[in-house]
Amino acid sequence: MHLHSCRIKNYRRLRDVYIELASDISIFVGSNNSGKTSATQVLYAFASGSKDKLSLYDFSSACWKDFDAFGDLPEDGTEQPELPSIGLDLWFEVAASDLYLVIPLLPSRAWRGTQVGMRIEFAPRNSVELLGSFRTARAEAQTKAAAFPPRENERYVPWPKSLTDYLKNELLNEFEFKYYVLDRAQFDSAHKPHEGYMPLLLGKDPGGAAILKSLIKVDNLHAQRYLADPAVGAGTGAGRSEDLSKRLSRFYKRNLNQRQEDHSALRALFESEMRLNEHLADVFKDTLDRLSKLGYPGLLNPRLEIKSALNPATIMNSQDARVHYVLGDGEEALRLPDTYNGLGYKNLIYMVVEILDVHARWVADREQRAPLHLIFIEEPEGHLHAQLQQVFIRNVLDLLKSSEEDGSAFQSQTVVTTHSPHIVYERGFQPIRYFRRQNIGGEQTAEVLNLSAFYSQTPDERDFLQRYLKLTHCDLFFADAAILVEGNVERLLLPVMIEKETVSLRSACLSILEVGGAFGYRFKSLIEFLGLVALVITDLDSVELVAAADEDEDEDTEFEVPNAEAGQPPLKKSGKACLPSKPNARTSNQTLIQWLPKKQSVEELLAAADSEKLHAAEDGNSFKVRVTYQVPTNVTWNGKTAILCGRTLEESFGLENAVWCQAAAQRHVGLKLRENPATPDDLASGLHKRVSGKSFDKTKFALGVLTELPANWNVPLYIKAGLHWLESVVSLELPAPPPEVTAPAASAIPGDAATIGEAAK
Repeated sequence: MHLHSCRIKNYRRLRDVYIELASDISIFVGSNNSGKTSATQVLYAFASGSKDKLSLYDFSSACWKDFDAFGDLPEDGTEQPELPSIGLDLWFEVAASDLYLVIPLLPSRAWRGTQVGMRIEFAPRNSVELLGSFRTARAEAQTKAAAFPPRENERYVPWPKSLTDYLKNELLNEFEFKYYVLDRAQFDSAHKPHEGYMPLLLGKDPGGAAILKSLIKVDNLHAQRYLADPAVGAGTGAGRSEDLSKRLSRFYKRNLNQRQEDHSALRALFESEMRLNEHLADVFKDTLDRLSKLGYPGLLNPRLEIKSALNPATIMNSQDARVHYVLGDGEEALRLPDTYNGLGYKNLIYMVVEILDVHARWVADREQRAPLHLIFIEEPEGHLHAQLQQVFIRNVLDLLKSSEEDGSAFQSQTVVTTHSPHIVYERGFQPIRYFRRQNIGGEQTAEVLNLSAFYSQTPDERDFLQRYLKLTHCDLFFADAAILVEGNVERLLLPVMIEKETVSLRSACLSILEVGGAFGYRFKSLIEFLGLVALVITDLDSVELVAAADEDEDEDTEFEVPNAEAGQPPLKKSGKACLPSKPNARTSNQTLIQWLPKKQSVEELLAAADSEKLHAAEDGNSFKVRVTYQVPTNVTWNGKTAILCGRTLEESFGLENAVWCQAAAQRHVGLKLRENPATPDDLASGLHKRVSGKSFDKTKFALGVLTELPANWNVPLYIKAGLHWLESVVSLELPAPPPEVTAPAASAIPGDAATIGEAAK
């Protein structure tokens, strides 16, 4: 048996989300304030049955408006009010052999299937009585306040001003947990109830809380693990720290065999401290062995040793076993207190002990042991370097394997919340549950996406995407927006371009992915599935078609174009790089052909409107994708002006910063032509040949630009337009309105007369 899924309603920003869990490990990812921790906390609070963990602030913001609207209803209303409640639907996947465990949750004798459900609601005991108590309290307060003489500009309003004001103090007195049996036949494939369905309320014998506790135990390893540091002193929050030795001692006292009736062990305790240390080493051997599988002590790290710190007669107390770090061997070894190890390894040891502790307590509770143990681990990456994060997530499930578990009825599930791309890298797509922030009608909400569904729906793209993200960036899952760039040059130069043109984007969490024009379109399905904002910066890649008989494998570019006949495979074409001004030029860029704006001829691409370069979800709350590529500009050189367009970033940069690039001092950048071009057309032709040549080093060009950029250089016009669009969508700062994208100066040398302006959008 395992927890298949849950639906959370009205809890913080989780207005109505459905989360499907893997049977072994699930990984919650998403940007900050996307609801990951809220999901773990509501499950923990509802499973424990302690309403003390809840307050009015746990209700979604929209519920507050509903509360106050109900509070303002006239008293003579005959309609039974339905005040907001926090709801949690739990769905358990049950094997036939485990059916006896869930008999109280079977909706009827006719039940067939593998899933049983329970709904827990934190709801009013009685809505009518609650409203009556509120109105009485408000009327009494207003009467007492009216007895005082009024003051000038009086703004005092006695408590309770509104129903939400009343519930801030009285919520726990007016609300309670209610438990219901759910019928899977009354829900759709997404576990949404059919219209008008009313679940069956569980009675008080044995009671919903008792049934829930008999099925599942939830433990939470919080992200805030305050570990002691030798530098921490009084007044610096030391009271919040946790001594690692104390934690290990509590573990010993609660869970390990303390041999209370083992007279040989008791004799050893009293006879010598050496025998006591051997006893402790034996007790903790399994724990330390498991720890070694997670990379500790590892290379050049001191090993752990547990020693007695107090009188052996009081060894059973929780503060007698101390952790030491051993440097060297034998009698000459140096032993340091536990506070002298790094925070990363202390965090790792702490997590291992905590996981083993909660697991051992679950295993030890044989009489009332729940068949399912759900463990939440929040942000295990704290203080751990990248490789150790991967070792931990790779082996965490092995920590929960116990020889004491008897039969398939008992199972552990793990949920990890993380901001670490290294953890995502290690586990792949399938366990990921992506929390995406939304703003619908001014309300901050979240949506949870199951990446295993994406994995099964997109077999053509999934393997490529998973391999690519594992090799480059898994931080796509934590970003406010993604920027897909053509290559290494764009990736290197983009930060300085953002700094120059759209300073406010510095406050946004951007993921820059180097994908190339040939592969950028393959990210379409993932970006749309995740609902991301994405800017695609790519090249025009103009080519002149080459007949099959004239193809040159070393010089020509092979690309695909859609087949005019529906259902037929794409056609393969070959082309030779050419200037965009070449008549009948085509693009070989698959992103432009297959994604946006889905055009093949350069003429159509240059004439495309901004709306054709943009694709957004119909609901306006999901993905937004904008493509940008080279556009024509007015180039003035040697007193002559022409409308020109670069084929690549390097060509566009050379045209829009012509004087600087053609100066002798910048020869190392790689765009300086041997002969001074006479006209703008000669300049464009020379730059095209230079960049297309085999000797041109793109990385050297990017590094040369970075090291010697003058203050008044120009960001290529197409990139400027794309960055300003992105700024309008995800900007977090409030800068002055950006200037309109107009003709930038061509010269990077003050006083030069050459200018470059936008001639077409």
